[in-house]
Amino acid sequence: MWRIYIGAWIAYVVLVGLVVQADELATGQFDPMMIAYAFVTTGSGGVLLALVWPLTGWMERRGLATVTRLAIHLVAAVAFAIFAHLIVLSLQKGDGRPLSWHAWPLMYSLMGYALMAGIFQTVRANAAAQRQALAAQQAQTLLVAAELGALRSKLNPHFLFNTLHSIIALTQRDPAAAETALFQFSDMLRYVLDTERAGVDRVTLDAELQFVRDYLELEQLRLGPRLQVQWDLDPDAGDFVLPALTLQPLIENSIKHAFNPYTRPGLLRIESRRDPQAGTLRLTVSDDGPGAAQETIDASPGLGIRTIGRRLELDYAGRAALTIDSRPGAGFAACVTLPCAC
Repeated sequence: MWRIYIGAWIAYVVLVGLVVQADELATGQFDPMMIAYAFVTTGSGGVLLALVWPLTGWMERRGLATVTRLAIHLVAAVAFAIFAHLIVLSLQKGDGRPLSWHAWPLMYSLMGYALMAGIFQTVRANAAAQRQALAAQQAQTLLVAAELGALRSKLNPHFLFNTLHSIIALTQRDPAAAETALFQFSDMLRYVLDTERAGVDRVTLDAELQFVRDYLELEQLRLGPRLQVQWDLDPDAGDFVLPALTLQPLIENSIKHAFNPYTRPGLLRIESRRDPQAGTLRLTVSDDGPGAAQETIDASPGLGIRTIGRRLELDYAGRAALTIDSRPGAGFAACVTLPCAC
């Protein structure tokens, strides 16, 4: 800012020094002393007006009322006008000159002070507005981070409780399979703890799918041939980065509603598609279960799908989406669309 201020004042002072000798310049005569004279008279005003900047800062820090600020500026403007005029009088005699000769420079100085005070006040007001906007943005970021942390803290115990419940149910029927399931569960638990320990919840799609495979192997120990899984994965999407535990709650929801209540076999389909043109990744988890009406889904007290939807909304600021496609007797499909960071 000060480079612009000094540069503008130097250019203005030189212009004044040229204007006051415009007639001489028209005849080819140039007096450099007039430039020096302009620097002493007009340039000194620029130096004095620079003091308005710390003055506006002092008033801002004190939080003075608008009326008080205007009164201070009025007193400072009069003092500046008188001082600037005294500098001119010290270089040229003002005796015998009409009152208007004194009045116009004073009015000119008052207007100059008002202009600079207005500019400085505007600069400080804009800076304060930017600080407030930045503080509000930081507060919103912290709020989103806190809510995301709360959502993750909901998902992890939810997953742990339901998985342990499945293992307990398995111990009553097949202790050997339950032992295998515990080893499988330890690998899954390590995945969850690693993301927590790292302080980030981003993983590659390959890592998320491996976690899902471990989870499905554990569930197949319990459900047996009732759980049939069909994979349709995009081979080019494995390095896509997404929030951890994005797919597992959707798969758990299908198992809970399409497999647990029934003895018949069912099909679970997991699909991934990367669209380079749209810059998105689409993940779909579907089943051939009984399905449900949209009103029933909206009224469901279940945690998984609702938490995933809110988490995507916060994590991607509305650029990601979770859509549900289901009708009674037509199965259930949950589709997650994520923006590509590349």
